[in-house]
Amino acid sequence: MFGKLKDKLKGALNVFSKKAEEEADVEETVEEVVEEKEVVKEVPKKEKKVVEKPVKEIISEEKEIKEIKKAKVVKEKKNEEKEIIEEPQEIKKEIKETKKEVILDEKKEKTIEKEPEFIDEVKEKKEVIEEPQEEPEKKGFFKKLFTKEKGIEEDKQEIQEEPKEEKKSILGKVKQSFTTKTISADKFDELFWNLEVVLLENNVSVEVIDKIKDDLKEELVNKPLPRDVPKKIETTLQNTLKEILSSEKIDLIEKAKSKKPLVITFFGINGTGKTTSIAKLTHYFQKHNLSVVLAACDTFRAAAIQQLEEHAVKLGVKIIKHDYGSDAAAVAFDAVKYAEKNGVDVVMVDTAGRLHSNTNLMAELEKIIRVTKPDVKIFVGESITGNDCIEQAKKFNELVEMDGAILTKADVDEKGGAPLSISYTIKKPILFLGVGQEYKDLEEFDADKIMTHLGF
Repeated sequence: MFGKLKDKLKGALNVFSKKAEEEADVEETVEEVVEEKEVVKEVPKKEKKVVEKPVKEIISEEKEIKEIKKAKVVKEKKNEEKEIIEEPQEIKKEIKETKKEVILDEKKEKTIEKEPEFIDEVKEKKEVIEEPQEEPEKKGFFKKLFTKEKGIEEDKQEIQEEPKEEKKSILGKVKQSFTTKTISADKFDELFWNLEVVLLENNVSVEVIDKIKDDLKEELVNKPLPRDVPKKIETTLQNTLKEILSSEKIDLIEKAKSKKPLVITFFGINGTGKTTSIAKLTHYFQKHNLSVVLAACDTFRAAAIQQLEEHAVKLGVKIIKHDYGSDAAAVAFDAVKYAEKNGVDVVMVDTAGRLHSNTNLMAELEKIIRVTKPDVKIFVGESITGNDCIEQAKKFNELVEMDGAILTKADVDEKGGAPLSISYTIKKPILFLGVGQEYKDLEEFDADKIMTHLGF
Protein backbone atom coordinates (compact mmCIF):
# COMPACT_ATOMS: atom_id res chain seq x y z
CA MET A 1 0.00 0.00 0.00
CA PHE A 2 1.24 3.51 -0.97
CA GLY A 3 4.34 2.01 -2.60
CA LYS A 4 4.39 4.27 -5.67
CA LEU A 5 3.30 7.35 -3.77
CA LYS A 6 6.01 6.79 -1.15
CA ASP A 7 8.83 6.51 -3.71
CA LYS A 8 7.65 9.32 -5.96
CA LEU A 9 6.90 11.62 -3.07
CA LYS A 10 10.36 11.06 -1.65
CA GLY A 11 12.00 11.81 -4.98
CA ALA A 12 9.88 14.91 -5.55
CA LEU A 13 10.66 16.23 -2.08
CA ASN A 14 14.40 15.78 -2.64
CA VAL A 15 14.24 17.69 -5.93
CA PHE A 16 12.08 20.39 -4.37
CA SER A 17 14.47 20.81 -1.42
CA LYS A 18 17.57 20.91 -3.63
CA LYS A 19 16.15 23.49 -6.01
CA ALA A 20 14.84 25.56 -3.14
CA GLU A 21 18.40 25.87 -1.80
CA GLU A 22 19.99 26.48 -5.20
CA GLU A 23 17.54 29.05 -6.53
CA ALA A 24 16.84 30.93 -3.31
CA ASP A 25 17.50 34.66 -3.33
CA VAL A 26 20.52 35.73 -1.29
CA GLU A 27 19.93 38.72 0.94
CA GLU A 28 22.26 40.52 3.31
CA THR A 29 20.56 41.78 6.40
CA VAL A 30 21.96 43.96 9.16
CA GLU A 31 20.86 43.22 12.67
CA GLU A 32 21.62 44.86 15.97
CA VAL A 33 23.20 42.38 18.34
CA VAL A 34 23.28 43.17 22.03
CA GLU A 35 26.71 42.50 23.54
CA GLU A 36 27.94 42.84 27.10
CA LYS A 37 31.06 44.97 27.43
CA GLU A 38 33.25 46.21 30.25
CA VAL A 39 33.53 49.99 30.11
CA VAL A 40 36.09 51.86 32.18
CA LYS A 41 34.48 54.80 33.86
CA GLU A 42 36.86 57.66 34.73
CA VAL A 43 36.03 59.32 38.00
CA PRO A 44 37.01 63.03 38.06
CA LYS A 45 39.81 63.91 40.45
CA LYS A 46 38.73 65.77 43.52
CA GLU A 47 40.30 69.21 43.90
CA LYS A 48 41.98 70.38 47.02
CA LYS A 49 39.50 71.75 49.46
CA VAL A 50 40.21 75.01 51.20
CA VAL A 51 38.14 75.61 54.27
CA GLU A 52 37.10 79.21 54.38
CA LYS A 53 36.76 80.59 57.89
CA PRO A 54 35.85 84.01 59.31
CA VAL A 55 38.66 86.57 59.75
CA LYS A 56 38.36 86.59 63.58
CA GLU A 57 38.86 82.84 63.76
CA ILE A 58 41.89 82.99 61.48
CA ILE A 59 43.55 85.77 63.65
CA SER A 60 42.90 83.88 66.87
CA GLU A 61 44.29 80.68 65.34
CA GLU A 62 47.46 82.50 64.20
CA LYS A 63 48.01 83.86 67.72
CA GLU A 64 47.63 80.37 69.14
CA ILE A 65 50.19 79.06 66.63
CA LYS A 66 52.72 81.83 67.64
CA GLU A 67 52.26 81.02 71.33
CA ILE A 68 52.80 77.31 70.59
CA LYS A 69 56.02 78.09 68.68
CA LYS A 70 57.26 80.37 71.56
CA ALA A 71 56.60 77.63 74.06
CA LYS A 72 58.60 75.20 71.92
CA VAL A 73 61.61 77.59 71.72
CA VAL A 74 61.60 78.24 75.50
CA LYS A 75 61.46 74.55 76.26
CA GLU A 76 64.32 73.76 73.86
CA LYS A 77 66.56 76.46 75.49
CA LYS A 78 65.87 75.12 78.95
CA ASN A 79 66.72 71.60 77.85
CA GLU A 80 70.06 72.80 76.37
CA GLU A 81 71.03 74.71 79.52
CA LYS A 82 70.17 71.73 81.63
CA GLU A 83 72.36 69.51 79.50
CA ILE A 84 75.28 71.97 79.82
CA ILE A 85 74.87 72.41 83.59
CA GLU A 86 74.34 68.76 84.34
CA GLU A 87 77.57 67.31 83.03
CA PRO A 88 78.86 64.19 84.74
CA GLN A 89 81.57 64.80 87.40
CA GLU A 90 83.83 62.08 86.07
CA ILE A 91 84.11 63.72 82.69
CA LYS A 92 85.02 67.10 84.32
CA LYS A 93 87.88 65.46 86.29
CA GLU A 94 89.26 63.80 83.17
CA ILE A 95 89.20 67.13 81.33
CA LYS A 96 91.15 68.90 84.17
CA GLU A 97 93.78 66.20 84.34
CA THR A 98 94.31 66.19 80.61
CA LYS A 99 94.75 69.98 80.67
CA LYS A 100 97.45 69.73 83.30
CA GLU A 101 99.35 67.12 81.35
CA VAL A 102 99.16 69.26 78.23
CA ILE A 103 100.61 72.31 80.02
CA LEU A 104 103.53 70.34 81.46
CA ASP A 105 104.36 68.89 78.12
CA GLU A 106 107.22 70.64 76.38
CA LYS A 107 105.69 70.39 72.96
CA LYS A 108 102.75 72.73 73.30
CA GLU A 109 101.97 72.83 69.67
CA LYS A 110 101.54 69.06 69.45
CA THR A 111 99.47 68.89 72.59
CA ILE A 112 97.37 71.82 71.47
CA GLU A 113 96.76 70.03 68.21
CA LYS A 114 95.87 66.84 70.08
CA GLU A 115 93.59 68.61 72.51
CA PRO A 116 90.63 69.01 70.16
CA GLU A 117 90.82 65.37 69.18
CA PHE A 118 90.84 64.35 72.79
CA ILE A 119 88.01 66.66 73.57
CA ASP A 120 86.07 65.17 70.66
CA GLU A 121 86.65 61.68 72.07
CA VAL A 122 85.41 62.84 75.44
CA LYS A 123 82.38 64.36 73.87
CA GLU A 124 81.66 61.12 72.02
CA LYS A 125 82.05 59.30 75.33
CA LYS A 126 79.65 61.76 76.89
CA GLU A 127 77.09 61.13 74.14
CA VAL A 128 77.41 57.40 74.68
CA ILE A 129 76.94 57.77 78.43
CA GLU A 130 74.05 60.16 78.13
CA GLU A 131 71.70 58.72 75.52
CA PRO A 132 68.90 61.17 74.98
CA GLN A 133 65.67 59.86 76.36
CA GLU A 134 62.50 59.93 74.34
CA GLU A 135 60.59 63.12 74.70
CA PRO A 136 57.70 62.53 77.06
CA GLU A 137 54.27 62.76 75.60
CA LYS A 138 52.91 66.23 75.82
CA LYS A 139 50.10 66.57 78.25
CA GLY A 140 47.56 69.10 79.20
CA PHE A 141 47.55 72.46 77.57
CA PHE A 142 50.44 71.87 75.13
CA LYS A 143 48.93 68.62 73.86
CA LYS A 144 45.66 70.37 73.05
CA LEU A 145 47.53 73.20 71.34
CA PHE A 146 49.60 70.83 69.18
CA THR A 147 46.55 68.79 68.11
CA LYS A 148 44.62 71.95 67.39
CA GLU A 149 47.51 73.27 65.27
CA LYS A 150 47.55 70.04 63.33
CA GLY A 151 43.78 70.16 62.76
CA ILE A 152 43.98 73.74 61.50
CA GLU A 153 46.68 72.83 58.98
CA GLU A 154 44.62 69.85 57.73
CA ASP A 155 41.49 72.03 57.36
CA LYS A 156 43.38 74.63 55.34
CA GLN A 157 44.69 72.14 52.81
CA GLU A 158 42.93 68.78 52.43
CA ILE A 159 44.34 66.49 49.73
CA GLN A 160 42.45 63.31 48.90
CA GLU A 161 43.78 60.25 47.16
CA GLU A 162 42.83 59.91 43.55
CA PRO A 163 40.00 57.35 43.24
CA LYS A 164 40.66 54.27 41.20
CA GLU A 165 39.05 53.86 37.81
CA GLU A 166 35.79 51.93 37.94
CA LYS A 167 34.91 49.13 35.52
CA LYS A 168 31.28 48.61 34.73
CA SER A 169 29.59 45.93 32.59
CA ILE A 170 27.05 47.40 30.18
CA LEU A 171 25.01 46.14 27.24
CA GLY A 172 26.04 47.62 23.96
CA LYS A 173 24.36 47.24 20.57
CA VAL A 174 26.59 46.15 17.72
CA LYS A 175 25.43 45.96 14.13
CA GLN A 176 26.28 42.71 12.37
CA SER A 177 25.49 41.68 8.83
CA PHE A 178 24.08 38.25 8.03
CA THR A 179 23.67 36.57 4.67
CA THR A 180 20.33 34.77 4.37
CA LYS A 181 18.51 32.92 1.63
CA THR A 182 14.83 33.43 0.95
CA ILE A 183 12.30 32.21 -1.60
CA SER A 184 9.80 34.54 -3.20
CA ALA A 185 6.18 33.52 -3.77
CA ASP A 186 6.66 33.28 -7.55
CA LYS A 187 9.77 31.17 -7.20
CA PHE A 188 7.99 28.89 -4.72
CA ASP A 189 5.07 28.32 -7.12
CA GLU A 190 7.54 27.42 -9.84
CA LEU A 191 9.40 24.96 -7.61
CA PHE A 192 6.24 23.40 -6.17
CA TRP A 193 4.89 22.51 -9.59
CA ASN A 194 6.91 19.26 -9.84
CA LEU A 195 5.69 18.13 -6.41
CA GLU A 196 2.13 19.02 -7.35
CA VAL A 197 2.31 16.86 -10.48
CA VAL A 198 3.50 13.87 -8.43
CA LEU A 199 0.60 14.27 -6.01
CA LEU A 200 -1.95 14.56 -8.83
CA GLU A 201 -0.58 11.46 -10.54
CA ASN A 202 -1.12 9.52 -7.31
CA ASN A 203 -4.79 10.46 -6.97
CA VAL A 204 -4.35 13.07 -4.26
CA SER A 205 -7.27 15.50 -4.37
CA VAL A 206 -6.87 19.16 -5.35
CA GLU A 207 -8.08 20.23 -1.90
CA VAL A 208 -5.31 18.25 -0.20
CA ILE A 209 -2.67 19.55 -2.62
CA ASP A 210 -3.75 23.13 -1.91
CA LYS A 211 -3.51 22.46 1.81
CA ILE A 212 0.03 21.07 1.44
CA LYS A 213 1.04 24.00 -0.74
CA ASP A 214 -0.33 26.63 1.66
CA ASP A 215 1.43 25.10 4.66
CA LEU A 216 4.78 24.86 2.86
CA LYS A 217 4.43 28.41 1.56
CA GLU A 218 3.76 29.72 5.04
CA GLU A 219 6.95 28.11 6.34
CA LEU A 220 9.28 28.89 3.42
CA VAL A 221 8.21 31.97 1.46
CA ASN A 222 9.88 35.30 2.36
CA LYS A 223 11.52 33.77 5.40
CA PRO A 224 15.20 32.94 6.02
CA LEU A 225 15.75 29.37 4.93
CA PRO A 226 17.03 27.08 7.70
CA ARG A 227 20.31 25.23 7.36
CA ASP A 228 18.56 21.90 6.91
CA VAL A 229 16.00 22.73 4.22
CA PRO A 230 15.02 19.10 3.43
CA LYS A 231 14.31 18.46 7.11
CA LYS A 232 12.15 21.57 7.34
CA ILE A 233 10.12 20.60 4.28
CA GLU A 234 9.70 17.02 5.45
CA THR A 235 8.56 18.10 8.92
CA THR A 236 6.05 20.58 7.48
CA LEU A 237 4.64 17.97 5.09
CA GLN A 238 4.44 15.41 7.89
CA ASN A 239 2.45 17.81 10.10
CA THR A 240 0.10 18.65 7.23
CA LEU A 241 -0.61 15.00 6.44
CA LYS A 242 -1.28 14.25 10.11
CA GLU A 243 -3.77 17.09 10.20
CA ILE A 244 -5.44 15.83 7.02
CA LEU A 245 -5.75 12.29 8.32
CA SER A 246 -6.84 13.25 11.82
CA SER A 247 -10.62 13.17 12.00
CA GLU A 248 -12.85 12.40 14.93
CA LYS A 249 -13.25 8.66 15.09
CA ILE A 250 -16.51 6.78 15.55
CA ASP A 251 -16.33 3.85 17.94
CA LEU A 252 -18.97 1.47 16.57
CA ILE A 253 -18.52 -0.99 19.44
CA GLU A 254 -19.32 1.65 22.06
CA LYS A 255 -22.24 2.89 20.01
CA ALA A 256 -23.66 -0.64 19.76
CA LYS A 257 -23.38 -1.10 23.50
CA SER A 258 -25.06 2.19 24.33
CA LYS A 259 -27.85 2.07 21.70
CA LYS A 260 -29.85 -1.08 20.94
CA PRO A 261 -30.36 -1.87 18.14
CA LEU A 262 -27.69 0.13 16.34
CA VAL A 263 -28.88 0.66 12.76
CA ILE A 264 -26.19 1.05 10.07
CA THR A 265 -26.88 1.68 6.37
CA PHE A 266 -24.33 1.20 3.57
CA PHE A 267 -24.32 2.93 0.18
CA GLY A 268 -22.06 3.47 -2.81
CA ILE A 269 -21.85 2.66 -6.52
CA ASN A 270 -21.97 -0.85 -8.03
CA GLY A 271 -19.03 -3.20 -7.52
CA THR A 272 -17.28 -1.31 -4.73
CA GLY A 273 -17.55 -4.22 -2.27
CA LYS A 274 -20.47 -3.15 -0.07
CA THR A 275 -21.78 -6.70 0.54
CA THR A 276 -18.33 -8.07 1.35
CA SER A 277 -17.64 -5.14 3.67
CA ILE A 278 -20.94 -5.83 5.51
CA ALA A 279 -19.88 -9.46 6.03
CA LYS A 280 -16.45 -8.39 7.33
CA LEU A 281 -18.02 -5.88 9.71
CA THR A 282 -20.44 -8.57 10.97
CA HIS A 283 -17.42 -10.71 11.84
CA TYR A 284 -15.89 -7.67 13.58
CA PHE A 285 -18.99 -7.21 15.78
CA GLN A 286 -19.14 -10.91 16.60
CA LYS A 287 -15.54 -10.78 17.87
CA HIS A 288 -16.80 -8.19 20.37
CA ASN A 289 -19.71 -10.44 21.43
CA LEU A 290 -22.39 -8.41 19.68
CA SER A 291 -25.30 -9.99 17.76
CA VAL A 292 -26.15 -8.89 14.20
CA VAL A 293 -29.10 -9.12 11.79
CA LEU A 294 -28.71 -8.40 8.02
CA ALA A 295 -31.28 -6.63 5.83
CA ALA A 296 -31.10 -7.53 2.09
CA CYS A 297 -32.38 -4.24 0.70
CA ASP A 298 -30.68 -4.56 -2.71
CA THR A 299 -33.81 -5.77 -4.50
CA PHE A 300 -32.69 -4.27 -7.78
CA ARG A 301 -29.50 -6.20 -8.68
CA ALA A 302 -29.76 -9.88 -9.64
CA ALA A 303 -28.14 -12.34 -7.22
CA ALA A 304 -27.52 -9.60 -4.66
CA ILE A 305 -29.82 -11.29 -2.11
CA GLN A 306 -28.19 -14.73 -2.63
CA GLN A 307 -24.73 -13.25 -2.16
CA LEU A 308 -25.65 -11.66 1.19
CA GLU A 309 -27.46 -14.83 2.26
CA GLU A 310 -24.32 -16.94 1.72
CA HIS A 311 -22.37 -14.65 4.03
CA ALA A 312 -25.16 -14.86 6.65
CA VAL A 313 -25.00 -18.64 6.62
CA LYS A 314 -21.21 -18.70 6.97
CA LEU A 315 -21.31 -16.24 9.84
CA GLY A 316 -24.37 -17.76 11.51
CA VAL A 317 -26.52 -14.64 11.61
CA LYS A 318 -30.16 -13.92 10.71
CA ILE A 319 -31.01 -12.31 7.33
CA ILE A 320 -34.26 -10.45 6.52
CA LYS A 321 -35.16 -10.57 2.78
CA HIS A 322 -38.03 -10.01 0.36
CA ASP A 323 -38.45 -10.83 -3.30
CA TYR A 324 -36.61 -8.93 -6.02
CA GLY A 325 -38.37 -5.74 -7.00
CA SER A 326 -40.01 -5.29 -3.62
CA ASP A 327 -39.79 -2.11 -1.60
CA ALA A 328 -36.27 -1.84 -0.15
CA ALA A 329 -37.50 0.47 2.65
CA ALA A 330 -40.01 -2.22 3.78
CA VAL A 331 -37.20 -4.80 4.08
CA ALA A 332 -35.16 -2.42 6.21
CA PHE A 333 -38.16 -1.65 8.41
CA ASP A 334 -38.80 -5.38 9.04
CA ALA A 335 -35.15 -5.94 9.96
CA VAL A 336 -35.28 -3.17 12.58
CA LYS A 337 -38.48 -4.57 14.08
CA TYR A 338 -36.95 -8.06 14.25
CA ALA A 339 -33.91 -6.71 16.10
CA GLU A 340 -36.06 -4.83 18.58
CA LYS A 341 -38.22 -7.92 19.24
CA ASN A 342 -35.32 -10.38 19.60
CA GLY A 343 -32.83 -8.14 21.36
CA VAL A 344 -30.31 -8.05 18.51
CA ASP A 345 -27.52 -5.51 18.98
CA VAL A 346 -26.84 -4.37 15.41
CA VAL A 347 -28.89 -4.08 12.18
CA MET A 348 -26.88 -3.71 8.95
CA VAL A 349 -28.76 -2.59 5.84
CA ASP A 350 -27.34 -3.48 2.41
CA THR A 351 -28.58 -1.14 -0.33
CA ALA A 352 -28.34 -1.32 -4.12
CA GLY A 353 -25.37 0.24 -5.82
CA ARG A 354 -26.27 3.46 -7.55
CA LEU A 355 -24.81 6.53 -9.12
CA HIS A 356 -25.59 9.87 -7.60
CA SER A 357 -27.02 10.89 -11.01
CA ASN A 358 -29.67 8.12 -10.91
CA THR A 359 -32.58 10.05 -9.44
CA ASN A 360 -34.91 7.06 -8.91
CA LEU A 361 -32.38 5.04 -6.93
CA MET A 362 -31.33 8.12 -4.97
CA ALA A 363 -35.00 8.71 -4.05
CA GLU A 364 -35.22 5.08 -2.87
CA LEU A 365 -32.14 5.57 -0.69
CA GLU A 366 -33.66 8.68 0.86
CA LYS A 367 -36.83 6.68 1.66
CA ILE A 368 -34.78 3.92 3.42
CA ILE A 369 -33.08 6.55 5.54
CA ARG A 370 -36.39 8.22 6.37
CA VAL A 371 -38.02 4.94 7.45
CA THR A 372 -35.19 3.33 9.41
CA LYS A 373 -33.58 6.51 10.76
CA PRO A 374 -30.12 4.92 10.82
CA ASP A 375 -27.66 5.77 13.54
CA VAL A 376 -24.64 5.50 11.24
CA LYS A 377 -24.48 6.06 7.46
CA ILE A 378 -21.38 4.62 5.78
CA PHE A 379 -20.06 5.23 2.29
CA VAL A 380 -18.19 2.29 0.69
CA GLY A 381 -15.72 3.11 -2.08
CA GLU A 382 -12.81 1.50 -3.89
CA SER A 383 -9.47 2.97 -2.91
CA ILE A 384 -7.89 2.10 -6.27
CA THR A 385 -10.32 4.34 -8.19
CA GLY A 386 -8.61 7.37 -6.71
CA ASN A 387 -10.16 10.68 -7.70
CA ASP A 388 -13.35 8.94 -8.89
CA CYS A 389 -13.82 7.54 -5.39
CA ILE A 390 -13.28 11.01 -3.94
CA GLU A 391 -15.89 12.56 -6.26
CA GLN A 392 -18.40 9.83 -5.41
CA ALA A 393 -17.89 10.43 -1.70
CA LYS A 394 -18.44 14.16 -2.16
CA LYS A 395 -21.72 13.66 -4.07
CA PHE A 396 -23.14 11.08 -1.67
CA ASN A 397 -22.17 13.25 1.27
CA GLU A 398 -24.09 16.17 -0.24
CA LEU A 399 -27.23 14.03 -0.72
CA VAL A 400 -27.15 11.74 2.33
CA GLU A 401 -24.73 13.39 4.75
CA MET A 402 -22.67 10.36 5.66
CA ASP A 403 -20.96 9.67 9.01
CA GLY A 404 -17.90 7.84 7.74
CA ALA A 405 -16.36 5.74 4.99
CA ILE A 406 -14.92 2.28 4.33
CA LEU A 407 -12.31 2.02 1.59
CA THR A 408 -11.99 -1.38 -0.04
CA LYS A 409 -9.01 -2.89 -1.91
CA ALA A 410 -6.59 -0.66 -0.01
CA ASP A 411 -4.04 -3.49 0.01
CA VAL A 412 -3.60 -3.26 -3.77
CA ASP A 413 -3.67 0.54 -3.92
CA GLU A 414 -0.11 1.56 -4.81
CA LYS A 415 -0.95 5.23 -5.24
CA GLY A 416 -2.83 5.87 -2.00
CA GLY A 417 -4.40 9.17 -2.99
CA ALA A 418 -7.94 8.23 -1.88
CA PRO A 419 -7.15 7.47 1.79
CA LEU A 420 -5.28 10.77 1.99
CA SER A 421 -8.06 12.75 0.37
CA ILE A 422 -11.53 11.45 1.27
CA SER A 423 -11.43 12.27 4.96
CA TYR A 424 -10.21 15.83 4.33
CA THR A 425 -12.57 16.40 1.39
CA ILE A 426 -15.82 15.34 3.09
CA LYS A 427 -14.65 16.17 6.63
CA LYS A 428 -15.71 12.71 7.83
CA PRO A 429 -13.50 9.91 9.17
CA ILE A 430 -12.38 6.78 7.35
CA LEU A 431 -13.56 3.96 9.63
CA PHE A 432 -12.02 0.86 8.04
CA LEU A 433 -9.76 -0.27 5.23
CA GLY A 434 -10.47 -3.50 3.33
CA VAL A 435 -7.12 -5.28 2.98
CA GLY A 436 -8.06 -8.75 1.72
CA GLN A 437 -10.82 -11.23 0.88
CA GLU A 438 -11.25 -12.95 4.22
CA TYR A 439 -13.58 -11.80 7.00
CA LYS A 440 -10.68 -10.84 9.24
CA ASP A 441 -9.21 -8.58 6.55
CA LEU A 442 -10.87 -5.42 7.79
CA GLU A 443 -8.43 -3.04 9.36
CA GLU A 444 -9.39 -0.11 11.55
CA PHE A 445 -8.11 3.11 10.04
CA ASP A 446 -5.02 4.38 11.84
CA ALA A 447 -3.39 7.64 10.76
CA ASP A 448 -0.04 6.62 12.29
CA LYS A 449 0.06 3.45 10.19
CA ILE A 450 -0.67 5.45 7.05
CA MET A 451 2.20 7.82 7.90
CA THR A 452 4.50 4.81 8.40
CA HIS A 453 3.48 3.41 4.99
CA LEU A 454 4.33 6.79 3.48
CA GLY A 455 7.79 6.72 5.03
CA PHE A 456 7.31 9.33 7.77
